Amino acid sequence: MSNSNPSSFVGSIPLEKIRFNEQGLVPAIAQDYLDGTVLMMAWMNAEALQKTLETGEAWYWSRSRQELWHKGATSGHFQPVKSLRYDCDSDAILLTIEQIGDIACHTGERSCFHQQGEGKQAPPANTLSGLYEVIRERQANPNESSYTCKLFAGGDNKILKKIGEESAEVVMACKDDNPQDIASEVADLFYHTLVALAHHNVDLREVYRVLEKRRH
Repeated sequence: MSNSNPSSFVGSIPLEKIRFNEQGLVPAIAQDYLDGTVLMMAWMNAEALQKTLETGEAWYWSRSRQELWHKGATSGHFQPVKSLRYDCDSDAILLTIEQIGDIACHTGERSCFHQQGEGKQAPPANTLSGLYEVIRERQANPNESSYTCKLFAGGDNKILKKIGEESAEVVMACKDDNPQDIASEVADLFYHTLVALAHHNVDLREVYRVLEKRRH
């Protein structure tokens, strides 16, 4: 697979401005373009960065193998690049990417940054994605004392009734022009909408994809 339109990048990387280290390398951080999750960190040399710019897919430099590394060439987990940025010191690169297969780590985890203490835990994404994952966990592991689980138990009738109620409360808060109340009611509406998404097995990332298309 390949990204046929590298020129669609948001931002560009002028090679002459990048401050490569004494080994001719610069750290490159790959971040999910939809929910902001940090997926991996690798190294690029000038050739890897140039090939990334030319092909629209992430290329890195393997320090262990001492060769260019086209991410996904063996695993199929390619990384079409959505945007490229470099930091204020010009010595680190940030790629926002679409992770094919939703696996960036060679261990099979979505993110290389999955270790915390002695266990595994996915790194944080944006607030909505994090909340959606909690809701999905409640759905998979019902708890009688959980409000979320009570919503799931009530099915569409209970969930959709709450969405209707919260929508009306957002309208009233906006009519009263109270910023704190508006924020609170919109948060309630977002939460109940996420429950509805989970109830109907709609991945939040599908909503993000729709919004991403509408942004352009």
